[in-house]
Amino acid sequence: MAFNGHETVKHLLESLGVPHTEVDIILVNGVSVDFAHRLQDGDRVDVFPGSAQLENTSIIHLQPETIGESRFVADGHLGKLVSYLRLLGFDVLYRNNCDDEMLAEISSNQDRILLTRDRGLLKRSQVRFGYCVMAKAPQDQVVEVLRRFDISDKAQLFSRCARCNGSLNPVEKMEIFDRLEPKTKQYYDEFHICERCNQIYWKGSHFDHMESQLQRFLRISRLD
Repeated sequence: MAFNGHETVKHLLESLGVPHTEVDIILVNGVSVDFAHRLQDGDRVDVFPGSAQLENTSIIHLQPETIGESRFVADGHLGKLVSYLRLLGFDVLYRNNCDDEMLAEISSNQDRILLTRDRGLLKRSQVRFGYCVMAKAPQDQVVEVLRRFDISDKAQLFSRCARCNGSLNPVEKMEIFDRLEPKTKQYYDEFHICERCNQIYWKGSHFDHMESQLQRFLRISRLD
């Protein structure tokens, strides 16, 4: 890559494929700088992610403070990851017809962490909170996200609708009796309903397997 002598360090990093959302600390010749710093020929540049721990009181942290509630918006290629995160109880907006501009606007306007595998999307200037998911398999992706944002202890299993992201609330069986299949009426008594889409949930035959899988994600994410 040619160096013209006037580019900012942010411009050069993103030209190399590193989105600004992945960078928390930049050292130029050992001195902490911000994204607007202009490089000189021969400068040594060291770049560190948000997880880096440096013993230096004069460090400039470039990433915004962590979003307390860990709310997300995901692009259209991460549908299975979205389902897993919602089942774990995390607030994740998802529509598979959103274009890049809309995703960036949602992330910015609602202070949501943008999850994507598209580094170009994270280079948009309005995106402040974002993460490029590296893993390809959804099961690995969910562990990666749990680790990256250290949110395993915030999980509330089966508290959110996997279909629409709404919160689930307990509902009396008799209130939904006419919507249940005969065998469901006979064998189950505990139900929850989505406050947004009215989907009904109960601990059916698949529940134990799903709970075991989600607990496995949480357990792996806590391993060093």
